[in-house]
Formats: sequence, structure tokens, C-alpha cells
Amino acid sequence: MTDFAQPTFVPSVETDQLAVDTLRFLAADMVEAAQSGHPGMPMGAAPMAWTLWSRHLRHDPADPEWADRDRFVLSAGHGSALLYGLLHLFGYDLPVEELRRFRQLGSRTPGHPEFGETPGVECTTGPLGQGLAMAVGMALAERMTAARYPEVTAHRTYAIVGDGCLMEGVSHEVASFAGHLGLGRLIVLWDDNEITIDGAVGRSCGDDQVGRFAAYGWHTEVVPDGTDIEAIDAALTRAKGDPRPSFLAVRTVIGHGAPGVAGTPKAHGSPLGAQRLTQAKELAGWTLPPFAVPAPVQAMCAALAAVGGAEHTSWLEEFATFDALAPERAAQFRRAGARLLPAGLLSALEGVAAQAPRATRQASQACLRAALSTMPELVGGSADLAGSTGTECGEVVHREDFTAGAIAFGIREFGMAAVLNGMSLHGGFRVFGSTFLVFADYLRPALRLSALMRQPVIYVLTHDSIAVGEDGPTHQPVEHVESLRVIPGLQVLRPADDAETALAWELALTRVDGPTALILSRQAIPQLDRPHTGDTAVDLSPVYGAGETTVSAGRESAVDAALQSPLAGESSRPTVRRVEIVSTGSEVALAVGVAERLEADGYVVRVISALDRSRFAADPSAHTISIEAGSTAGWAGLVDLAIGIDEFGHSGPGDEVMARHGFTVRAVLDRIREYLDGAP
Repeated sequence: MTDFAQPTFVPSVETDQLAVDTLRFLAADMVEAAQSGHPGMPMGAAPMAWTLWSRHLRHDPADPEWADRDRFVLSAGHGSALLYGLLHLFGYDLPVEELRRFRQLGSRTPGHPEFGETPGVECTTGPLGQGLAMAVGMALAERMTAARYPEVTAHRTYAIVGDGCLMEGVSHEVASFAGHLGLGRLIVLWDDNEITIDGAVGRSCGDDQVGRFAAYGWHTEVVPDGTDIEAIDAALTRAKGDPRPSFLAVRTVIGHGAPGVAGTPKAHGSPLGAQRLTQAKELAGWTLPPFAVPAPVQAMCAALAAVGGAEHTSWLEEFATFDALAPERAAQFRRAGARLLPAGLLSALEGVAAQAPRATRQASQACLRAALSTMPELVGGSADLAGSTGTECGEVVHREDFTAGAIAFGIREFGMAAVLNGMSLHGGFRVFGSTFLVFADYLRPALRLSALMRQPVIYVLTHDSIAVGEDGPTHQPVEHVESLRVIPGLQVLRPADDAETALAWELALTRVDGPTALILSRQAIPQLDRPHTGDTAVDLSPVYGAGETTVSAGRESAVDAALQSPLAGESSRPTVRRVEIVSTGSEVALAVGVAERLEADGYVVRVISALDRSRFAADPSAHTISIEAGSTAGWAGLVDLAIGIDEFGHSGPGDEVMARHGFTVRAVLDRIREYLDGAP
């Protein structure tokens, strides 16, 4: 598929200036009305944004989710008023009433752009650098889509970044990655205003940014005057013709036109004030009331939106032709875009269970391969640990061939996760990324955005406890599972064997409204007995029927535990002492061993595997004890006794390290007996 032609008309010089001033003063009016926000970036970057949107961006305001639209990311998200002004002018469903409610509770114009809250906002930005990273992910997804469906793919990705975005470490990770892959349909404009919140950029950063991006393999240009629309337009045109990703440094003045504060940090994050805003408008010859849009600008933006609508219609016609010629591929395109799972996926996952003990990372690899056999849109990779995390999945994409599904992210955990967010937001793919659990700290800010944006990114996090062993405490996660569980909207699953690993993958793949973290073991763990009452081997059903009160070293999933309530009439400890042991992952087998000993002592014992602890509810009629080789902080209030580890581990063989910290049947049994002896 070839690029659509650019509009056969462009705004006049007079309309250009009117449009730029409109964007500047809409932004300043929004900030003034809210008495909060950032007017400086929008006032300085308005010319480059207008040039891009009026001459290059291919989009249809009537359908913000058109699959082949160009993507635009405002990485410098504090300048959200600029984006809202653009969306309003071009006819997205963002009326002037929403501009007047800028930064107010419940408005569609929040302080920073939020995906899902405002039509036309492609991703949540504000944490600097992550917008650039997500744009890289969108550009990679475009290349992979074009390799699979060239008949219906011809879009580009654009981003505006600020000085802060380029200082953040993630920008280095993803710029290097994009240059290595040669993502030529990615164009980044740098709002080079030389100002940060605290003062001049030169106080803390002297990087040659243009030279840096050139070294990464990008096409680079400098536009010395950020108000020169023709120069910006020409630079964008040349960038679109270059096979490399492009970095355009556009020299601007923060707070352009605001007397007394333009070019200074004072313009960054505070309202201009009524008097200064009036002066700025007078200097520009602006006589319209707040939030007004001149008629010529309205007409021009409507005409440009109509061009986008016509291009969308043309694309739909091309898709209809594609559908007629290749109906199976077209159906796959639609299914993947709708995040619908293929037939046969769940049955494929059922067949992964083994008999012999093995690590859940190995079971996960079997699940991944089974899923890939039915889901070509499932793509991802690792931060240079595919062999260790069980995420090797075939040929790796490279700059000459994007048809494969495996991605070599390199040792860039943060960049990997942020790129995955961009790919998920782009649409058409289900994505996963992997590293050791202990390195989840490196990617946490992007994982948090996965949850905030409700993106179904799958994080495969292996080597999940001090049982990692010889690599020592730097590589042995202690607090990490608990720290992940406190992220709102993140599904954290720690399976106990093959069957639960398959269930975890099923839960991750069927979820489309948020991310999942799969917490997997390095060491081999046994396969656990469970009842089979459903149609699949991973249907974990209660191990006793209604009304029964005894369970012999049994186990059930947290999905089932969440549905149970105390037996009728039981409001206090029973005469027959009941014990409930809840555990996760590799420690479930340990819990079963402990339960067998406690039963010999005369206790009635139930073992629960809390695959997803958020679904666990303790039985108040029993003594509830948790066993997990990690921080005990999150178990407080859930159980009567939490057995875990609240210190760093040691270097040594994994079983010896576990024993050193009390994770043996004998040591755990002693602690439980001591507790029970003193319990009422």
C-alpha cells in the first residue's frame, strides 16, 4: 500500500498565523481558567504542532480509532493544553465546554493527556520520556503490521518531545533501539526551548542531542526558527522521504509572546495572569474573547478534517478489496484488532502439563509456544534473557524483515516495557516482555502506565525468590511480588505447577482491560494432585463438597477460595482445630508437606494455592497461615501467621539458601506448632 497524497491545498500565511495564535491563546485561556497548568510549552511549540497537523498528519476526527491513522504522541505531556486545542480545532469530540473545564474533576481535559479519557489521545503521557518510548513502540507495531498486511498499512508515527524527555534515561534506551531497527516511519520533533522547571537546560545538561541521535542511526535536521512554518514543513517532508527514523530539532521560545516571562522558567508551569495574558494578546493583535476560534481557522480545520475523512473512506475501499482477495488474512486482521482469542487456544494450553517436576518458567515456555501456534498476533521478547525466562519464540525481527514475532529488546528493561505499551496501544498485537523478577524495578514506571492505561501487556517475570541461589541477594527478589501486588489494576499470578501456569496464561490472554505479571520459578517444582471436574485439566475445583468439614492435604485455587464463605453458624474457633494454609508458587508443595504432618498431629488442614492473592479470603473459622518466600507485609491482616522473608538472601545453592531462611518442612512446622500451641 502506498502513502496517501497530501492535501492539494494548504492554509494561507494569514490563516497559518491565525491558527498558531488560536492554539497559543486557547492554551493560555485554559490554564488561566483553571489557575493551574503549563502555558509555556504550548505557546512555544504551537507553530510546529500546527505545521504537522495541517500538512502531514493523516487522521479522521470522526473515527479516532481508524486502524491506519497516523499516530501523534505529545511526549511532553505537561503541554496537554496544546493537544486539546488541536483536537478541538480539528473536530474531535472535545467541545469548547471541555476546554473551559481544563484540569477539573470529571472533565475530558485532564492535567496530562490520559488514554481513554479524551478522544484522539493516543497514550497517557506526563512521566517524561515514556511518550517517546511509546511512540517507538507504535512505530515498531506499524512496521510489523506492514510486513503482515502491506495491502492496508501506510501510516506513520509522530511525536513532540521536550528537553526533559531527552534527559530521562528511557529516551536513550528507545532511541538506540529505534535506530538499530531502522524505524523509518517514526518522526520526532524536539521542542528545543532550552528551559526546564528549575532554570536553563545548560545548568544540568550539555548533550549534543542532534549528534546523539545521529550516532544512533537517525536522520537529523535543525530548524533554527521554531516560528518558520515553511522550514518546519520542509524538514518534515525530507524526514518522510528518509528511510531512517528522524529527529528534528526545532528551536523555540517557551511562553512565546508573553511579555516578561517568555524564554524563562516562569513561563513553564504557572498561569500567565490576567494582565500578562491581555498584554500578550494585544501584542499579537488578538481581539477575540477567551476560547474563541476565528472563522477562517474553523473553516480550514473543517476542510482538513474532511480530507482525513476522505482518506479513511479510500482506505475502507482498499480494505474491502483486500478482504475479497484474502478473506482469511482480513479476518485475522479484524480479530486481532478486536483482541478476540482464536479458536483452539484454550485446548492448546491444556496440553502443556508434564508429569515430572519442572520450573514454572519452563511450563510457561510450553504455554507460550502453544499459544503462538494459534495466535500469530502474540509477539514479544525479553531484555536479553529469552533463554533464561523461557521466551524464545522463533526468528527475531530486524530492520530488513519485520515478519517475525520475536523481539530482541536488549538490556533495556524500562525501554522494553514502554515499547510494549506503545505496541499494545497501536493495536493488532498482544504483547509480552520478560526479565528476572528482581529487575521489575527497572521497568516499574512503564508497568504502572500499562495499568493506568488498562493495556493487556503480559510481563513474564522469572527467578522469583531466594531459591535463585548462587547469584546471591542482588538477583534474589524479596519485596518484589508484594510491591507488584499494590499496583492498582495489575493482575499478579504466581502459579504452583504446570496446571496453574497454563491457567495463568489463560487468565492473562483472556484479560483485555489491564496487564498481568506472571511470577515464575527458576527451580524445578513438583506437579501437584488436583481434582478434575471440568472439561479441562486446569479447571481447579473445590476439593470437598458442600457441607463437608474435612480435607486431607488438599488444595484449591484462589479463584475457588474467593467464592467460599464460613460454614453456617460458625463465628468462632471450633472445638476441632482447623488450620488453613495459603501459599503461592513453589511454596505450595512445601505447604502440602507441612499439612501432612499437621494432620498427623490431629488438625483438620486445608491447603490453598493463591494463584491470584487478590481473590483470597481467609476462613474466619480456621487458623490461617501463609507461606511465601517473600515479604510478609501484604499478608498482614489476611492471615493469623505469615511465614516469609523480610531480609535479603545469601549466595549459595538455592535449596541451601531456602533452608537457611527457614523454608523446610521441619522449620515451617516448628513455627506453626509454636503458634498453634499459644493460640486460643
